[in-house]
Amino acid sequence: MSALLGARTCPGRGEASDLKSPLGARLREPLTEARFQQLFGGEEQEPELPAEPFLARLCRLWRLRARACSGTGAWRLLRARLPPLRWLPHYRWRAWLLGDAVAGVTVGIVHVPQGMAFALLTSVPPVFGLYTSFFPVLIYSLLGTGRHLSTGTFAVLSLMTGSAVERLVPEPLMGNLSSIEREQLDAQRVGAAAALAFGSGALMLGMFALQLGVLATFLSEPVVKALTSGAALHVLVSQLPSLLGLSLPRQIGCFSLFKTLAAVLTALPRSSPAELTISALSLALLVPVKELNVRFRDRLPTPIPGEVVMVLLASVLCFTSSLDTRYNVQIVGLLPGGFPQPLLPNLAELPRILADSLPIALVTFAVSASLASIYADKYSYTVDSNQELLAHGVSNLISSLFSCFPNSATLATTSLLVDAGGNTQLAGLFSCMVVLSVLLWLGPFFYYLPKAVLACINISSMRQMFFQMQELPQLWRISRMDFAVWMVTWVAVVTLSVDLGLAVGVVFSMMTVVCRTQRVQCLALGLAEGTELYRPLRGSHKLLQVAGLCILSYPTPLYFGTRGKFRHILEWRLGLGKGGRETPKADGPPDRVAEPVRVVVLDFSGVTFADAAGAREVVQLASRCRDAEIHLLLAQCNASVLGTLTRAGLLDRVTPEQLFVSVQDAAAHALERLEITDPKICTVWV
Repeated sequence: MSALLGARTCPGRGEASDLKSPLGARLREPLTEARFQQLFGGEEQEPELPAEPFLARLCRLWRLRARACSGTGAWRLLRARLPPLRWLPHYRWRAWLLGDAVAGVTVGIVHVPQGMAFALLTSVPPVFGLYTSFFPVLIYSLLGTGRHLSTGTFAVLSLMTGSAVERLVPEPLMGNLSSIEREQLDAQRVGAAAALAFGSGALMLGMFALQLGVLATFLSEPVVKALTSGAALHVLVSQLPSLLGLSLPRQIGCFSLFKTLAAVLTALPRSSPAELTISALSLALLVPVKELNVRFRDRLPTPIPGEVVMVLLASVLCFTSSLDTRYNVQIVGLLPGGFPQPLLPNLAELPRILADSLPIALVTFAVSASLASIYADKYSYTVDSNQELLAHGVSNLISSLFSCFPNSATLATTSLLVDAGGNTQLAGLFSCMVVLSVLLWLGPFFYYLPKAVLACINISSMRQMFFQMQELPQLWRISRMDFAVWMVTWVAVVTLSVDLGLAVGVVFSMMTVVCRTQRVQCLALGLAEGTELYRPLRGSHKLLQVAGLCILSYPTPLYFGTRGKFRHILEWRLGLGKGGRETPKADGPPDRVAEPVRVVVLDFSGVTFADAAGAREVVQLASRCRDAEIHLLLAQCNASVLGTLTRAGLLDRVTPEQLFVSVQDAAAHALERLEITDPKICTVWV
């Protein structure tokens, strides 16, 4: 180590140099990668062993697996897959139980009308929304890692599922179905919705087996928010026929929103005054109550259950006034008591619904993972994205056996659970008790509930999604690119459909990342006097430059998409034209005369990875620099990039003495090569 330190010292007070240096600092010799490995060591190369026979290797792997499956390993695996085994022993019964109970009961009360409302959005009878508000919540409480997450019916998924169900099981053109034909149609649609839940659950379990929880990162926040905001507009328009008492076929496919608007405007003279009045009164109650809950959330002990109040008032009004018989108001009807018989979905339908199950699975995981991470960051705990895949996959798969449709975490009930004081997944069990009581005993009380009220509940629950558009001005100020991603995704969702809009948003978001890597600029660096820091020359007149030395920083990955940009920049900077060596580009004042580059230092600290095409480009650059008598030095390559360059044949063009651990070391070596001894710039501090 002592050999590393040079005998030179910084210029003293009596010397001519005005260099400002740290007190007592000493200079050292430049460090190459090879010299650094000699002094500080690296990973020792293990001797190559003879090839192990396949059978022996297989037996060895089985022995390792068997050794890992000990009692301790099994308990560790069980605790990882059943989160209650981790948090239940540390549960604060006195501090948390009351909050979980109140929050769970509050969310369960909201689940009842909201589940029935979203069932209509899914094109299945209302009772199946109650099933979807019970089984998935129970399963997630046992498998999920989001302590403040509330699962169940979600408007966006219900809309996507309803569109697929309407396409798979369309309503007959003749209309006016008998009660038996209506029951058969509903049974087919319930089977299609359950098959979609089964398919999406199976896909999420496959993603869990492949440990693809990282896929949540590809659905950026602008994409998810634009998707939910655009889907909220679809929900609003799709509920207009129910608000107005119109029996219209559901529009599906591209431009369905505009087709539905046109159909509603055409049929507007046939709207029912009674159902229109019920809708207006319901919205007049629900919307102000939502605003009160938001504005006074800190003062209210628990949010006002406006949906429950509206359901009770509407049911009593319809029963006492006989609105269903006198004015032909559509009502929910009889809710079957108990649970449906477990039934495996028709597996023959899986190939048909696979294309619909994939976007449903992605939206389920994206929304749930983003919500879980938001509250995990807020309350300082961690969420396992792969365990979330398992939880939602099992939740959808098992609940599909009980005729449930696709489900996920929900924005409205999660916010409600947190505001009501929920602390852990135990709140989900209290929520299940409320829904269970409705399924077993309280179902007949909803017989006279008008379906128009459920449509109003659907619309009022979209409040948070609509208000996401208020963030657009702030997003414009922070990042114009994210603003463009938000707008493109929203326009695609609104004009095309939810699943196609999601695909467009993801592709456009990925394209913006690719475009950003190609728009990066290669920066020329200069030395800040009195320091060993190299900073970009552009916009600064106080950085020192050396004639014949060019220090360049390339701050982007080097792959097939950026290799052309890399080549053009280096040709421009170094004067490596096709017809021979040209005058290089000069940085600094306009009247500065560019001198031929004799040494170039490439700072690769910003190159996070390089593929084969990028590595070959660097090798070709080394050959061209050698032919042009330019001494090429590479600095600060990470191990992965350096390994790729080495395998591409870089060491056939340069020597190990041209690879340095830092820009400062490479620049000091370059100055020695240029025979420059000015102490203002020829320094490498220890």
